[in-house]
Amino acid sequence: MSLAACGASDHGTARGGDDAPQRKTALKRVPGIGDRLWERVPAGTRQVVAVYGAGRNSPDSTVALFTEHGSTWKQERTWPAHNGRKGWTTDHHEGDLRSPVGVFTLSDAGGVLGAPGVKLPYTRSATFQAPHYWKKPYWHDFDYVVAIDYNRVKGTPPNDPTRPQGQSKGGSIWLHMDHGSGTSACVSQSRSAMEYLLRTLDPKLHPVVVMGDRADLKA
Repeated sequence: MSLAACGASDHGTARGGDDAPQRKTALKRVPGIGDRLWERVPAGTRQVVAVYGAGRNSPDSTVALFTEHGSTWKQERTWPAHNGRKGWTTDHHEGDLRSPVGVFTLSDAGGVLGAPGVKLPYTRSATFQAPHYWKKPYWHDFDYVVAIDYNRVKGTPPNDPTRPQGQSKGGSIWLHMDHGSGTSACVSQSRSAMEYLLRTLDPKLHPVVVMGDRADLKA
């Protein structure tokens, strides 16, 4: 099992106020995403997790969940988050400490803890446990995870190490619990945010994550 993509080593301060409901405003499409990436959202997708990076070289980001209702999109929740501690890249490679920009499906979940009423296939296993030689704030990173379908086989547990594009392209990139600072490539957020996503993401709505720094997202 490879957890290297999620094993950051620096520290910061987690931000609060991430579990308040948002005013649901009707939108023609998810805001802040330009044609280049929006055209890659699969037909039939009705749930979008948007990750808005603060800057190309920043580890700070905001996650928002949008759901399509008829011909409009509504923002359901938003949370503070972290991404790769060196920021973002359109050409991710193992060990670059940047999160990949792009549109990726969300098909599988898992973690150390039991599923909190999930709809996605969920694998509970102690093998998700972060090594205890990591610093203590990181020990619970993988209590809950949702696999981002970058260089992985959909329909397998998130910690399946298979990388169809090869090891050098990185992998094991997840939405997971936050330790207060940037990651190696994953997107991290609070436990309450992860629990909400796990309860809400529905394979019948074909969820995807659209992620990147704000400039790349708009391009």
